[in-house]
Amino acid sequence: MSSSLDLTTDIFRLFNDEWALLTAGSISSYNAMTISWGQLGSLWGMPSAALNIATVFVKPIRHTFNFLEQHKLAQTKLTPKALDQGVGYEQAHLTLVCKKIYSEQLKKEKIPADVVAKFYATEEPHYLYIGQILSMIKN
Repeated sequence: MSSSLDLTTDIFRLFNDEWALLTAGSISSYNAMTISWGQLGSLWGMPSAALNIATVFVKPIRHTFNFLEQHKLAQTKLTPKALDQGVGYEQAHLTLVCKKIYSEQLKKEKIPADVVAKFYATEEPHYLYIGQILSMIKN
C-alpha cells in the first residue's frame, strides 16, 4: 500500500469508465454511492503549496448526502475496512482519503436551461463537495 500523493492515471477514464464509490461515515456507521461526476485538481495556493483536492457532486435526495454533511469522504470499492480517517474497501485499486473543506448546492439560475430541463426538472440540483486529499492508498 502507498499513501503517496503521486498519481499517474487517466483521470477522465477513471471517472467516466470505472466510476467511483463515494463513502462517508465511520466503520460503525457509513453509506456509499456510485459516482461518475467528479474532478481532481488543486486549490487555494501557489502550485507548490496548493491543496490537492477531489470534487464530487451529490443530489440531496441521496442517503449518502446526510453522511457527507456529518462525516469525512473516501473514494473506493466493496468489502469495508476501517481507515484512520474513514472507511475504505479491500477491493479498491485506489482510495482517496479526503477531508471536506467546502460544500454548496448548485444554483438552478446559474445552470444552462437545457441542463436544468434534463437533470433538475423534478429534483433539486446536486451539492458540490470539495475534499482536501489527505492520502491516496494504492492497492
